[in-house]
Amino acid sequence: MAVIKPRILFFNPVRHAHAKLQELAAVAQTEVISSTSRAEFFKDVKDKYKDITAIYSTSSSYAVTGKFDSELIRMLPPSLKFICHNGAGYDAIDIDACTARGITVTNAPDPVTNATADLTIFLLLGALRQLNPALGVLRRGLFKQGVDFGHDPQGKTLGILGMGRIGRAVKRRAEPFGMNVIYHNRNALSESDAAGAPYVGFHELLSRSDIISVHVPLNAKTRHLISAKEIEKMKDGVVVVNTARGAIIDEAAMAAALKSGKIASVGLDVYEHEPQINESLIENDRALLVPHLGTHTTETLASMESLAMENARRGCFGEPLLTVVAEQKK
Repeated sequence: MAVIKPRILFFNPVRHAHAKLQELAAVAQTEVISSTSRAEFFKDVKDKYKDITAIYSTSSSYAVTGKFDSELIRMLPPSLKFICHNGAGYDAIDIDACTARGITVTNAPDPVTNATADLTIFLLLGALRQLNPALGVLRRGLFKQGVDFGHDPQGKTLGILGMGRIGRAVKRRAEPFGMNVIYHNRNALSESDAAGAPYVGFHELLSRSDIISVHVPLNAKTRHLISAKEIEKMKDGVVVVNTARGAIIDEAAMAAALKSGKIASVGLDVYEHEPQINESLIENDRALLVPHLGTHTTETLASMESLAMENARRGCFGEPLLTVVAEQKK
C-alpha cells in the first residue's frame, strides 16, 4: 500500500538550499504554487491545494496573494497546520488569525543576523562618510568636484534601537570603529547580553545619538515609532540607518528632515511602502539607498531556506519545531 506523503506548498521556489530540498522531497510532496493572483489562490485552495499540510513562505511570497492576513488565513484548508517562513520578520502574517485556526508559524531568526548586521555597518559608514554624493559625482565625470566632507566614526555615539540578535551583532561590529554604543529595548538586557552597552530610555537615545540604527520588529506598537516629533528630539545632523522595516519610521517625515538638514544623511535598506519609495528620498543624494538586500547573500539565503524546510519537515512528522514565533511559544 502506497504511503501518502504530506504536501508542502512553496510560495516561492528554493534557490540555494537544493540539497535540503531533495531531502525534503524524499519524504514529502513539495510543489511550487501555480496560482497567479489572490483570487486564483482562493479558488485553488478549495480543490488543487485542499489537502496541504504546510506552507513555505518568503518575504517575496506576498507578490501573488498579498499579505497572509485574516482573510487569507480563513481560506486555508483544515489540513493546513504550519506556515514556515524563511525570514526573521513576519509582520505580513496575521499571527492571531493563525493561532485561532490552530496554525503554527515558524520563522528563521538566526540565519539573518550576520548578513543584516554587515549591511547595517556598510550603510552606517557610507552615510556617515557621505559616500553616496561622491559616487554620483564620480559617475557624472566630475571627479571629487563639490563633494562635501564626511565624518569619522571614532567617538560618535551610536544608538541602537532594538538590542536583539541583529542589534547585538551591530554593536560588536561598531565598537572596533571607536563608536560608543548605547541602546534602547523594550526591556533592559542583562549585563552579559548587552555586552557592556548602557541601557537608556527611548527619548534619551534620540537626543544623545549621533547615529541611530533601527532594529525593532514591526508591529502595531512600533509602526511610526519614529515620526516628526521624535525626529525633532534628535541632534541636528544625525545619521539614521534602518535595516529593520520601513514603516517603523514615518518615511515622509524622515524625507522632510533630510531635506531640511535636520538629518544629515540616511542609510536605508527598507521602505514604508515597498517597492515604492518616497520621491524626496530618491532625489536626495544624501540618502544612501539599497533595495532590501539585508539577507541577500547566497550563504545566508541557503541557511534561511534550510531552516524553513526543516521546520516544515518536523511539523509534518510531529517532531518539535525549531523556531516557533514568539507569540505562539508556550
